Amino acid sequence: MAAVAENVAAAAEDQEPQGEAVPDLESQRLQIENKETGRDRPLQAGESWFLVKQPWYKQWEVYIQGGDKDSAAFPGCINNADLFEDQVNWRLKRGLVEGEDYVLLPEAAWHYLVDWYGLEHGQPPIERKVVELLGIQKIEVYQVELLLVRHSDMETPYTAQFSHSDSVDLILRTAREQFLVNPEEEARLWVKKAEGSFDRLCNTRVTVLEAALQTGQLVVMETRNKDGTWPTAQPPTTNTASEEDKEFQGQPGICGLTNLGNTCFMNSALQCLSNVPQLTDYFLKNRYLEELNFCNPLGMKGEIAEAYADLVKQAWSGHHRSIVPQVFKTKVGHFASQFLGYQQHDSQELLSFLLDGLHEDLNRVKKKEYVELCDAAGRPDQEVAQEAWQNHKRRNDSVIVDTFHGLFKSTLVCPDCGNVSVTFDPFCYLSVPLPVSHKRVMEVFFVSMDPRRKPEQHRLVVPKKGKVSDLCVALAKHTGVSPERMMVADVFSHRFYKIYQLEESLSSILDRDDIFIYEVSGRSAIGDNSREDVVLPIYLRERTPARDYNNSYYGLMLFGHPLLVSVPRDRLSWDALYHILLYRLSRYVTRPSSDDEDDGDEKADLEDKDSIPKAGRVAGGSSQDSGLEQAGPSCGVAGGSRAPADNSPGPAHWPQRARRKHLFTLQTVNSNGTSDRSTFNEDTHAQPYIAIDWEPEMKKRYYNEVEAEGYVKHDCVGYLLKKAPVRLQECIELFTTMETLEKENPWYCPTCKQHQLATKKLDLWKLPETLIIHLKRFSYTKFSREKLDTLVEFPIRDLDFSEFVLKPQNESAPELYKYDLIAVSNHYGGLRDGHYTTFACNKDSGQWHYFDDNNVSPVTENQIESKAAYVLFYQRQDVARRLQPQPSSSEPPASPACGSPPSSEFVDVN
Repeated sequence: MAAVAENVAAAAEDQEPQGEAVPDLESQRLQIENKETGRDRPLQAGESWFLVKQPWYKQWEVYIQGGDKDSAAFPGCINNADLFEDQVNWRLKRGLVEGEDYVLLPEAAWHYLVDWYGLEHGQPPIERKVVELLGIQKIEVYQVELLLVRHSDMETPYTAQFSHSDSVDLILRTAREQFLVNPEEEARLWVKKAEGSFDRLCNTRVTVLEAALQTGQLVVMETRNKDGTWPTAQPPTTNTASEEDKEFQGQPGICGLTNLGNTCFMNSALQCLSNVPQLTDYFLKNRYLEELNFCNPLGMKGEIAEAYADLVKQAWSGHHRSIVPQVFKTKVGHFASQFLGYQQHDSQELLSFLLDGLHEDLNRVKKKEYVELCDAAGRPDQEVAQEAWQNHKRRNDSVIVDTFHGLFKSTLVCPDCGNVSVTFDPFCYLSVPLPVSHKRVMEVFFVSMDPRRKPEQHRLVVPKKGKVSDLCVALAKHTGVSPERMMVADVFSHRFYKIYQLEESLSSILDRDDIFIYEVSGRSAIGDNSREDVVLPIYLRERTPARDYNNSYYGLMLFGHPLLVSVPRDRLSWDALYHILLYRLSRYVTRPSSDDEDDGDEKADLEDKDSIPKAGRVAGGSSQDSGLEQAGPSCGVAGGSRAPADNSPGPAHWPQRARRKHLFTLQTVNSNGTSDRSTFNEDTHAQPYIAIDWEPEMKKRYYNEVEAEGYVKHDCVGYLLKKAPVRLQECIELFTTMETLEKENPWYCPTCKQHQLATKKLDLWKLPETLIIHLKRFSYTKFSREKLDTLVEFPIRDLDFSEFVLKPQNESAPELYKYDLIAVSNHYGGLRDGHYTTFACNKDSGQWHYFDDNNVSPVTENQIESKAAYVLFYQRQDVARRLQPQPSSSEPPASPACGSPPSSEFVDVN
């Protein structure tokens, strides 16, 4: 009896202290074999069971059945040595069979036996979990055996066993302990697949079973480098960093972003977001790791959040002058196809996508419940607003909501029944309109019929949604010429790109177009008999010898400004047209002297003999007139210069000569002036185009190019029509102004039971910690597209929203309504092209910097405000004080916007 007691006592010393006296044998049997805590209890997923060697358990059964504590059948302490392959790793032998080699005991029964009999010294308990496989509860005797290695030492794996129900986080913690990784170091796991590739174990909250890990797989742990990169991250370029770059240590956050090709919009948005202090601290302090939401169907499996975290950690490591955001760009394109490729996009659009993506990836709500939106129905605003915010937080709870989300009050009024609907809606940023002028400034050139007057440049103010006739009316006020005597044309590359009709919209004319307005005596076309004059488009061309073997072919090249010339209908002959054009060109075309004319007489005689056309009908002339339809490709005015039978018309003061030298020839051409037309038929009602063709020698001799290109500026050009700047507060006031809904977006009135064009008013109720204000510079309608380059004056400090917020204010905390500027996204250029940059205030130093892709420069505060400002980031003053360490001196703390950079270092961005 004493020997038995000693053995039990010795076994107990190896385990936990014995809590109570050893019960009698019958009591032991009842505790081990009962249906609640013993072997016969049902399995429950996740609970622990323990293996005991079958021979020992059989011996114990014989012992307790004998009923004698002093019996020689006493089993002694539990010894499971025969179940292990070795005494080092304590790996379980393969092929063990329950009931033959071991029995399974629940946790309570196991601890009873250990308390009563003890466990062999040095042996580990063989604990196994109950798992659910294919809906069946079973005890996994053989666990998943993984080979753990560190990325820096792949040659020495550590073998560890895990239950299928263990979390991947346990694997990570085991690896951390084994490889002595500091708690503050960030680590992640990769698993090697059968084909040799590696997959990230992103979600550490899933089980080994859910992660599909199998015995024998290699799991690699890597820790983040000091510069914020991961050892496994592939470098974006093959260029190796210099030793100077490797040793670089700068101010955290002062880091450029490489432009990958039209990705300045992305760089600008990222730099703004990176300089929001509370968001950046959230990532730098790894608080995001506990909140990654991998199962959100609206999210991106945590990949956008992780990619952004990597970017922030690199930018704020202080070890990079510039980083390449290639991985982040790829992730964005993967989840938002509109950002695929390398086209230019809008920084605000990317910012909107990124805020939404980060929110869903970090949403603390793992399962969103259905929430019904409720109208105010006459209840107090305070009650309805609180209910709306609580409902929003029941489905949306993340650092993005904490930082950027506020609350609108939306009021809709039915115009028919007067029903008022009040709802409160969350917002992430304010898109505020800019006051739009209904006027437009256009620059045109006026070409008078008087050949002595040079073209005049005019700057005209016209209605933005006006017609071409409005342009003529505005010009008439400057020139005194009636709008009825004007024709408007777009001139491009020495030809008429388009001749406008009076009723056409001015929106079809772009600011960059060269608009010429010609004075004419009438507007009728060749087939229109309503007027006496015909307006002909005239091109200037120069013959140029082609590179031919015999120089027999001549090319023609357009030059100079084209003309719109009024020609009397009854004088529409080649000879008359020649004299009319010679008169219109007289300012810069010199008439031949009498000697020149004599020299040309003989040549003219030869031309007359060689090129006399057959008599034909010309529009407005008799059958004897030499008409336009006789002018073939080889015909010049010399061939059609004979006076018609009825004495060809012409200005009375022009001298009439039987023979005259011609400076140029005339030719009917197509609208581009590139192809000659052999005939012209007035029955087609097509606009005739005439080309003045010059021989190079004649052009050089008689055509004054300098004078031809000359123009004068009207007095109106000297007055610079400046756009008056607007205050940011005016934009916010405009945002909260009542408006009537458009026909495309009516409101369904629950009282009228039909869609109505209700009046809508938005008011601010609750403002966020960081307020993003988007200035709506880009205007897109079905008729026009434009960018507003209005200068918006915005304060650097103390932007006060107290007059805009409806929620009852806390008078004792005025800083809850005052904001300081922390970042600006800028856009330079127009609609089709442009460039994005960023101004941002560093949260640590308070210094403002200008971020232009790779380049980063310190700037002064007076450089921040410009016409390029597009998206503004403001931080509430109470948040700034909360985040900034209090200075030890008696001076008041400086807000982040108060940094004073050295005046000697700045970049000119205007």
